Parts: sequence; C-alpha cells; structure tokens
Amino acid sequence: MSDRDLSYSPPPAGSSKKRKSTGTSGTRAKRTKTQILDPFAGAKQAIQHALASPSSFAVPNDEDGTRSLVLMIAQYAKSLEGSVAVAGTSGQPGPPPKTQEQIKSEAERVALTISRGIKKQMTWRPTCKENRATYAFDGVCPDPRVFGAVLGLDGPPSFKMKKYSVDEFEGMVGRISSSARYSYLSLKGDINVRYNDGTGEFKISGKYGVGY
Repeated sequence: MSDRDLSYSPPPAGSSKKRKSTGTSGTRAKRTKTQILDPFAGAKQAIQHALASPSSFAVPNDEDGTRSLVLMIAQYAKSLEGSVAVAGTSGQPGPPPKTQEQIKSEAERVALTISRGIKKQMTWRPTCKENRATYAFDGVCPDPRVFGAVLGLDGPPSFKMKKYSVDEFEGMVGRISSSARYSYLSLKGDINVRYNDGTGEFKISGKYGVGY
C-alpha cells in the first residue's frame, strides 16, 4: 500500500448533499398584521360629511342621537387640543389623538410603575431613623398628556420640576410604604417631580423613613 493510500480519507457520507426543507412556501404560517382601530373614525366622518355638504348633511332625528354626535365630536376636539398643546410645549410633532379612556388607562399603568419602583428602593438604611433615606426613580412616559393625567392635570405638564407633598403625591399614584427590620417605612417631606416633555424622561426623588 502506498503513502497516498494511507493519507486518503473519504468524505463523510452525505456531506455534499443539502438537507431539503420539510416545509413549503404554501404551508408556511402567514403573519397577520394587527389592525389598529381609530377611536375617532366616526367623528372624522361626520366632520367630513358636514364640510362636504354644509346645507344638506344628515343629522340624527332624536335628541339622544344628537347628543351622542356632539359628544363624539367634542371628545375628538379635546384630543386634538391635547396634541396641539404637546406640540406647542415640546416643539415636537403632536402625538396622535387618544380618547380620555386611553389616556386614563395608560396613566394608571404609569402610576403603578412609579409606585412599585419607589417601593422597591425603600430598604433599610441607618438614615431611616432620621427620615433622611433617599430614593430616586427614573422612567419614561413619551406622551405628555398621559404624564399630565398621572399628576391629575387636564393636559401636558407646563413645568420642568415641581414639588408635591406626600399627601398630594400619594393621592395621584397611591399609598407607598414598605417594611424592614420590624419598622414601617413611609415617604417623608416633599417629593420632587421632574419631566422632560421632549424626551418623555422623568425623575421622581425624595426621602423616606420610619413611621407613618
């Protein structure tokens, strides 16, 4: 047997063949796009009809229908007002219109996030006895209308920084307390709220300590 015979190694079986796909393009699952419904579609349509035919557009025959139409258009106008206010204060394009229910729902989630975030930071420290332990919670709320709703405002915040008392702050985000080393911990002094309407970033800071 020659040296050439000893150095020769056959290729692994099947190495030159590609594995065939078990699926076909016809059987692959198709991704479905989530359709986003416009909550103000009815109001927009009513406005378009009125502008297109000012003297002959259809109006409801009963009082309840008229009230519903007026309310629907008023809610749309209120939402647009909020978008314009955001654009005016931030210098950024206004966010899309949202219903009051949407803003309220998002605000509740932000408030819960703030409450939980601060509570997690309320651990035992020697300065708790002197009510000087500090916390600082950072977050992002890109829609100023929603953050304004968190603070109980009827629109975007017009300030960069504001102080709130404990009662005022907990009235907006809920009671915040914790316990450690058999001690009850609660917020103390003023709470500082900072908000950047351009980036949506916010910071909430203050002190906590022992006692109610």
